[in-house]
This record gives sequence, C-alpha cells and structure tokens, in this order.
Amino acid sequence: MYVHRSTPPSRYGSLRVERHDLTPAAWLEQRPHGTGAFGTVAGVSAPGFEAYARILHPARLGTEPVRWDRVAPVYGRSVDAATSWHTLIGVPDEDRLVHRNDDTPAVPGLWDEHPQEGPVPADVARLLADVLARHTGTPERCWYGLWEGYGHYDWDGVPVFHTPGRDEILLSGTLANADSPQRGSDDGVPEIPDLWWPDDRAWCVGGDVDLESTYVGGTAACVADLLATPALEAHAVAESASLH
Repeated sequence: MYVHRSTPPSRYGSLRVERHDLTPAAWLEQRPHGTGAFGTVAGVSAPGFEAYARILHPARLGTEPVRWDRVAPVYGRSVDAATSWHTLIGVPDEDRLVHRNDDTPAVPGLWDEHPQEGPVPADVARLLADVLARHTGTPERCWYGLWEGYGHYDWDGVPVFHTPGRDEILLSGTLANADSPQRGSDDGVPEIPDLWWPDDRAWCVGGDVDLESTYVGGTAACVADLLATPALEAHAVAESASLH
C-alpha cells in the first residue's frame, strides 16, 4: 500500500483533521474502571449506552451485498449475534487468518468475496448515517476517530487520542460526510473512520481494522431502529460481549 510521505492532510475527505483541541474525544479516554475493555463491544464503541447493536459487513457477489443469513443455509448453519464469518462458512479456527485472502470457499451465484474487514463499508456507512441521523440533535456536528495505523498517510506529528488498543486521529464534520473519504477519492480507497459520535453523544459507532462487523451503542430506540432496518443485518449485543 502506498503511503503519502508528505505533510499529513488538513482534511480527510470532507472531514477536518483536528490538530489542536482533542477535548471532544476526552470522554472516550476516561472510561470507568472495569468497563470498555479491549476486545469487547464497549471497548470498540464506548461504555454506558442503553443498548448496543452489531452490524454485519455483507459478503459480496460481484459488487452486490450479500447478507450472512442468505449464506448460512448453504452451510447448514444459522446466524446470531455471536456468529463469526469463518465459522459460518466452515473454516477452522486455526485457519481463520488464512481465509481472508482465499475466496476458494465461495459459492458460485451466491457469494464470491468475503465481508470487508476494517471500518464499516461505504454502502453500509450511508445506511447507518440515515438511521443515526434520526437519533441525534447534532447531525451537523459530529466527531470521528481514525486509527493512525492505516497506511494511506504518514500521520507523524498529528496528535492522537487513546482508546483500548488503538491511537486515533480526531476528525470533525457532518454525519452526512461519514463516508466522504471514499467518495470521489483519487488516493486509492482511504478507510472510513473507525469511530463516529455526534456532539450530543447520543450514540457511538465503533469499528476496527480486524473486524468484519461494526458496533453501535445508543438508546434502546436507536438500536431498535437499526435492528428494524431491512437493508442492515443487525443483531442486539451486550456491551461486555466479545467481538466477532
């Protein structure tokens, strides 16, 4: 992957790179003792919300998204909140890292590409933003965290805030621009930010470089709305649940 060695950008897509005041992210660093541990739902999102949802990244057939629950019956399995993609398609745990670059288990006419690992895919991000806009009073003022380890830019010298296991660049912008790093980009396919939250902290979206799912903490009404959105494959989870 090519890394830009020039000065880190002032904007990431349509989002502003915050270089001076990181206080909007302080609440994510000040986690109550014993909550939000690395490897848990609240660790990748944020602790203390009323409810949480796991959003599955779709598999693909060409460019079309494919739900996990469409794939499951072919393998004689079902999908629930704790399902991992590699176990769904019958890949042993010891080979779970190998399958990422191997599409040989694909089922012709059903799926030919594994779910995207990392932050939420752009098409899912747009669906999420549409739902989440109904559950915040500040959709025009949102904050984002981008893991500094992604390779499109050299972020040396840009201050970071800390979350369990990750150091994040702080970005700001509107909710509608959550997917802007991928829209119209001429820099390859920059990652969508791992973390999103509105200024009123009504919810928090969390993803990670190693995940095939994205997690959202929010009110019970917000999570119910996500679960009821047909275009999203979502499951209710507990904040202390392990990631998949």
